[in-house]
Amino acid sequence: MKHVAIIMGGYSSEFEISLKSGQVVFETLDRTKYTPYKIHIFRDKWVYVDENNDEFPVDKNDFSVVYKGHKLLFDVVFNAIHGTPGEDGLLQAYFELINMPHTSCHSYQAALTMNKRDMLSVLKPYGIKTAISYYLNEGDDINTEEIIQRVGLPCFVKPNRSGSSFGISKAHTTEELVRAIDVAYKEDHEILIESFLKGTEVSVGVINYKGEIIVLPITEIVSENDFFDYEAKYLGKSQEITPARIDEAMKAKVEDVAIKIYRILQMDGFSRSEFILVGDTPFLLEMNTVPGLTRESILPQQAAEAKISLPDLFDNAIVLALQK
Repeated sequence: MKHVAIIMGGYSSEFEISLKSGQVVFETLDRTKYTPYKIHIFRDKWVYVDENNDEFPVDKNDFSVVYKGHKLLFDVVFNAIHGTPGEDGLLQAYFELINMPHTSCHSYQAALTMNKRDMLSVLKPYGIKTAISYYLNEGDDINTEEIIQRVGLPCFVKPNRSGSSFGISKAHTTEELVRAIDVAYKEDHEILIESFLKGTEVSVGVINYKGEIIVLPITEIVSENDFFDYEAKYLGKSQEITPARIDEAMKAKVEDVAIKIYRILQMDGFSRSEFILVGDTPFLLEMNTVPGLTRESILPQQAAEAKISLPDLFDNAIVLALQK
């Protein structure tokens, strides 16, 4: 029996979604192979939460817990933290330093993919198509005329390092652009402003499954709102259609690009990338390396379509982590 620490929570606005993801992993893991433990990680505490919801502090020296008079050690960490510190490389680096196997990608890949500006910059020389972009750091002069000349209107304003669409706005006017920049700065001190791409939005899961890099069935996103915002993602304001309603030629093209990106970045573990299909060209928006793992989340939907059950999906992640 392997002792699995399921880390959940985190320091970002995504902590509630992470707690739901972690709970699903906890409920789903095969009890004949694993003994799971819920570990809540917040800025003010790292604790093991037992079946009575009692909390026991984690010793950060070796990621252990003293529980009922015994020192509890873990064989592997299952990472279910969206955003910082679980998706931006901080916890990956910590676990790598203490030689603790974990299910997510390596620390550099996590940091790179969490930083949209850096990731897109790395991929552009490889021919990966992206939106026209403009960067701002907090404190920079805001020249709206220059921004609009570069990216046009409407445009998207995004925090550079956040997920679940927190802080993202679509701006149709100069006034909306200024407001959107203020909103984005509440999530991050770095901002990415991108041109609007009119096309079909798809979400593409790429995972290492049993030692082979595979693309899961593609999901088409149809939002009731102006774009795939938080409401659309989590409050039922969208349709997530798996498999996507695209022809075989486009499907093959998106799969090839998604696999190419996974390999260029030397990824490992789960990934879910978002694309806009404009004509016959996929444009990359971003990559998530700790995607949502609730039963309603996109990656588990895709796995189900591929006839991969949640217990198998999670078991595969742990097995691969232990083999690293």
